[in-house]
Amino acid sequence: MGMGMGAGMGVGAGVSGVSTGTAARWVERWERQQRLYAVDREERFTVIADLVEQVAGGLPAPLVLDLGSGPGCLAARLAARLPGAEVVAVDSDPLLLELGSAHYGRALRYVNAMIGEPGWLGRLGLDRPADAVVSATALHYLGEGTLRQVYGELAGLLRPGGILVNGDHISPDSARVSELARDVGRRHAERHAVCAYEEDWESWWSGAAGDPELAPLLSRDGEGGRAPCEGNDLTVSGHVALLREAGFPHVGAVWQVGPSHVLAAVR
Repeated sequence: MGMGMGAGMGVGAGVSGVSTGTAARWVERWERQQRLYAVDREERFTVIADLVEQVAGGLPAPLVLDLGSGPGCLAARLAARLPGAEVVAVDSDPLLLELGSAHYGRALRYVNAMIGEPGWLGRLGLDRPADAVVSATALHYLGEGTLRQVYGELAGLLRPGGILVNGDHISPDSARVSELARDVGRRHAERHAVCAYEEDWESWWSGAAGDPELAPLLSRDGEGGRAPCEGNDLTVSGHVALLREAGFPHVGAVWQVGPSHVLAAVR
């Protein structure tokens, strides 16, 4: 996550000269490497989309936000599920935003904003309450204090009855059960491996640094505009407590495989 464009500005396709073919190739590689870090990633995306559709599917033009969207892989799935929706992909990495914009085009609106930074909500350019806010493997980067703030801000952003869905690496409350869950997740991933070799995070970024179309969007450390990782070790009950404190009366886990959870919080 990082800073960049002004309030509500999308990232135009081709602004950096990234071709649609290059974008498609690197978004596919992004999808492959992300499968290493998210247990049963596609099923989790489907569950998140199911929840959003249940809450917002009957609306003529629902507003859906994807926080920490990367290139917009989840956001694009939501746009396909809800064709009339306005889906906003929010991230601070200029490379990932540009890849998504060039690949997915007008299906999504892209905004460069760092989650939790002062004034970040104003950068989204919203003119109405959101119907759904989702995030997948992004909010664990926030420190507990920042996450408390963000949950409160999102409660104010959502309409009554709107939903916040967080799919992330969230441990069970018991340390022993967490250990068991990690083993279950590892075994599950091994049984469902899609190929013998999966690209990892470091090799994806090093490969991007070697691509002349992408290199201008990378920072000196060889990655894009990622925010420093404060991180938190909140368990499921820790998240639930913060969400209730923020003003969500209905909160709980609706899906789990190993340590991977989907939490739903209804405003």
